[in-house]
Amino acid sequence: MRRFLSALAFFALLIALWQALYDLKIWSPVLLPSPVQVVRYLQGAIVDQTLLHSTIITMRRLLTGYFFGIVVGLPLGLLTARWTLLRDTLGTTALGLQTLPSVCWVPLALLWFGQTEAAMLFVVIMGTLWSVIIATDTGVRHVPPIYPRAALTMGSKRLHIWLKVILPASLPFIVSGMKQGWAFAWRSLMAAEIYVTILTGFGLGQLLHFGREQQAMEQVIGIMIVIVLIGLLVDKTLFSPIERFLHRRWGTSQ
Repeated sequence: MRRFLSALAFFALLIALWQALYDLKIWSPVLLPSPVQVVRYLQGAIVDQTLLHSTIITMRRLLTGYFFGIVVGLPLGLLTARWTLLRDTLGTTALGLQTLPSVCWVPLALLWFGQTEAAMLFVVIMGTLWSVIIATDTGVRHVPPIYPRAALTMGSKRLHIWLKVILPASLPFIVSGMKQGWAFAWRSLMAAEIYVTILTGFGLGQLLHFGREQQAMEQVIGIMIVIVLIGLLVDKTLFSPIERFLHRRWGTSQ
């Protein structure tokens, strides 16, 4: 309860500071709308269901690309950890491409796939894939050697050791990589939705872009707040509980 009240007081202070900056007129109201203006925009977007439809479209694209990124990245990470040749080639490539800003994939996606949903999907997958590969490789290589050796002496075979010993022991690292991949996927999709305009649906990134085009800063800030809230909600309801469970399971919790 104390933590909740402390967080509530902190955000109330941020809103009060925001309102004070607006009242001081340091910037034009066009550039810095008041919190009330942002709330009014969000209320209108909720009433006319613009926000709902855009959120559904964005989450559909995000979850699809994120799923494919995990499905491809997890086995590649295991293979990278298993063979030195792949670690020196694919692992190095993944490490280098992870540092590439998400927006850099957008021109390539447009040239390859055009203004299509496939371009969106490609960018999200590229944002997710490399983090999952690196985290899986790191997790497997940080498993204490005594674990597979003990399983081997007790009669386990290679495949059983990988599935029942190494993979579960590396899960804390893998989940951390999935969490990081989720963050990169968000950034990648927002970049794609800003630059790729398709008629199959306007997501949150398009609303952000349209707000900039119309100089409607209350829309820009409102959509940014929605994006942040969705990210926090996913972290608090999905990744954080899984991380806490795994740390308790392996005795690494503080």
